[in-house]
Amino acid sequence: MSTLLKINASLFSSQGQSSQLADRFVAARLAAHPDTRVISRDLAAEAVPHLDAARFLSFLAKPEERSAEQQAVVSFSDALIAEIREADEVVIGLPMYNFGIPSTLKAYFDHIARAGVTFRYTANGPEGLLGGKKVHVFAARGGLYAGTPKDSQTTYVRDFLGFIGITDVEFVYAEGLNMGEDSKSAALSAAHRQLEQLAA
Repeated sequence: MSTLLKINASLFSSQGQSSQLADRFVAARLAAHPDTRVISRDLAAEAVPHLDAARFLSFLAKPEERSAEQQAVVSFSDALIAEIREADEVVIGLPMYNFGIPSTLKAYFDHIARAGVTFRYTANGPEGLLGGKKVHVFAARGGLYAGTPKDSQTTYVRDFLGFIGITDVEFVYAEGLNMGEDSKSAALSAAHRQLEQLAA
C-alpha cells in the first residue's frame, strides 16, 4: 500500500481551483489504485503558524534544554515531517498570489526544513534526507506566467523540495483562469486531461 500526502494551499480551501485540481487527481489516483492511503492537509483549514524568532529558536534548542512551549513547537513540526516522510507521493494544490506562493505554504515549508532532520550539511554542501518521493504540483494562475520571468513559483518550489531531497517534481499548470470563460474552460480541460493521464 502506498501513501499519498495531499497539501492544499489555497486561501479558499477546497473551493480554490488549485485545490479542486489536486482533489480531482487524488480521486483519480484512488480509482486506479484503491489501496492508496491518503493524508490530507488543508493549509487554510489548519493553518501552520508563520515562523518567528521564538519558533526558530525552539528548533535550535537542545532537546534536553527545551521549555514546554519549545517542545510543543518542535512536536508540531515533527508531526508535519512525519506526514511527508511517510508519503511515497505528494500532491500540492498551488495557487499564485501576487507572483509568489501563498504565505501559508511558505510557513509549512519553514516547519519541515529542519537541519539534521530533513536535511544536513556535509563537506560537499547540503544533503536532503527525504528522497525517493514523487511530487505533483497543480498550479492555478489567473494569468499566463509559466516559462516567463514572472513565474517565481516553479523554480522556488523545485529548489526547496530539492533541498530536502525531493527531485522528482512535475508541474501541471492551469493558467489564464481570469482571462475570460473561454480561456478558463480551455485551461481547466487541458489540466484535467493531463492529471487523468498522470493518475492512471
